[in-house]
Amino acid sequence: MHTVLPTFLTEITTAQVFWALQEPNSEDWVVLDSIAFENAEVMPLWSTQALAKAHCKDEWQSYVPNAISVADWLEFWLDDLHEDGVLVGVNWSENMYEELEVTEFSQALASIEKLS
Repeated sequence: MHTVLPTFLTEITTAQVFWALQEPNSEDWVVLDSIAFENAEVMPLWSTQALAKAHCKDEWQSYVPNAISVADWLEFWLDDLHEDGVLVGVNWSENMYEELEVTEFSQALASIEKLS
C-alpha cells in the first residue's frame, strides 16, 4: 500500500510539475542505488522545489532542483526509465522512501494529468 504517493499526487495536481535534482554542468540527474531492491537504481522525485532543494547538500551539493512537467514525463521520460529498469523514489528522503516501478508511477500521473 502506498503511503506517500497520494499526497505527492495531490501536491502536484495544480501545477502539473514535480522536481528532480540535476547537475548543471554535466546535466546528469541524481540516480542512486535502491534501498528496497537489489541491483536496481532509483530516481528520487519531490512534489515541491523546497523538498528537492533540501537534498542539495553533501554529495549532491552541486545539484539543483529542476522541474519536470507531468506531460513531459509521460512523453519523454517514461519509456527511457522503464527500459533502463530505473525505479522512482516519491518524495524521497533518507528516513522515508517509497520506491515504485516507473509504469505504476506514470499511470498515477496520467490520472491527474490536465490536458490542454
